[in-house]
Amino acid sequence: MNGIFRNGKFNATLLSRRSFIASTVAGGAALALSGRTAFAESGDTLKVGFISPRTGPLGGFGETDGYVLELARKALANGLQAGGKTWKVDILDQDTQSDPSRAGQLAKDLINNQAIDLMLAVSTPETINPVADACEAAGIPCLSTVMPWEAWYFGRGAKPGAPSPFKWTYHFGFGVEEFHKAYVSQWNLIETNKKVGVMYPNDADGNAIRTHLAPALAKAGFTIVDPGAYETGTTDFTAQIALFRQEGVEIFNSFPIPPDFAAFWRQAAQQGLTQQIKICQIAKTGLFPSDIEALGDLGLNIGSAAYWHKAFPYKSTLTGVSGTELADGYETASGKQWTQQLGASLALLDAGFDALKASTDVKSKEAVAKAISTLKTTTIAGKVDFTSGPVANVSPGPIIGTQWVKAAEGSKFALDYVVTENATDPNVPVGAKLTAYNG
Repeated sequence: MNGIFRNGKFNATLLSRRSFIASTVAGGAALALSGRTAFAESGDTLKVGFISPRTGPLGGFGETDGYVLELARKALANGLQAGGKTWKVDILDQDTQSDPSRAGQLAKDLINNQAIDLMLAVSTPETINPVADACEAAGIPCLSTVMPWEAWYFGRGAKPGAPSPFKWTYHFGFGVEEFHKAYVSQWNLIETNKKVGVMYPNDADGNAIRTHLAPALAKAGFTIVDPGAYETGTTDFTAQIALFRQEGVEIFNSFPIPPDFAAFWRQAAQQGLTQQIKICQIAKTGLFPSDIEALGDLGLNIGSAAYWHKAFPYKSTLTGVSGTELADGYETASGKQWTQQLGASLALLDAGFDALKASTDVKSKEAVAKAISTLKTTTIAGKVDFTSGPVANVSPGPIIGTQWVKAAEGSKFALDYVVTENATDPNVPVGAKLTAYNG
């Protein structure tokens, strides 16, 4: 990141004109030589689509993708070894702008006009589901991560107990069972009345969580207080807050987009609800430092959950970096605090290219899809195993209890993101005790 080129642009301050010309000539010769030696056998290119939300309300999920993609492209600069050949790789990344319709359109463009060999989609149903649907319709292998698998599987028309309707699309990562284990583990770390006020939106995430998670939490001894589904973009939460205050809830749980939670939590503070909350456990928002910093003091001690943390003890199969190396590298390059999306996006690239390497024919859509269906690997985010999932086309993954706390004096950043429980992956070390929201 600190060399001649930075973010793909020439840094003129680092080279004299003479050294630039010499470097360009040498680099051009090396590129020509590498092209002859590395790619002569295949004479072909693998095209991999990568779709994520990098701007808009869900932009936090894609904020680190530029850095991750740069690492991947660097690792693939000399090609990908698969099927006894060396293949040049083009990763064609696209920003959905947090728009589901645009996500589907981008997928169709990559399929029809770019002739991709594999699609990778990451972060939230608003991104992944329309992309996966486009791939399923077109017969393009697609791999995705970072949304509850139930919202991906059942949200796209699969039926409980019936065979999977999907031939081309696959998803790995956390599901309701992982949230259930993490929340029960986390919520039992502090004494409460076990009354949980929930706000689940009327969307794929919210409906899956209401249907599958809420009953499981009730069976674990928690009383669920649910005012009903709300519409994304709601600005007045007075009725929900009044119900939570009346019922005396001491735990709050929600799966909103960031602007909705920010509006709710500020109103909750103004109307006195936050004073009685001992555990505020949020998902889909509160995942990244910017979400919490935007809340000011109201963000301190909010509980979250991590699908990746720099404490995860795994390495990237594509780039070889560890969690700490990935986080530190990003902070050095960007000047921003690391986020859990770093490891998740890199894990998707790990798994996708591991599947291509395992394929008997990377130019056969059927062979690539089959390689995904039998994939067993360990990415920087942990195990991916499509041979033993809860349903076909799915490989479950961990979700780890975490909390946002005030950083130690002298830290470069205002917040620290600590691991407080590890029920879904005991290999991840617990780093701190859970603190009550008003503790």
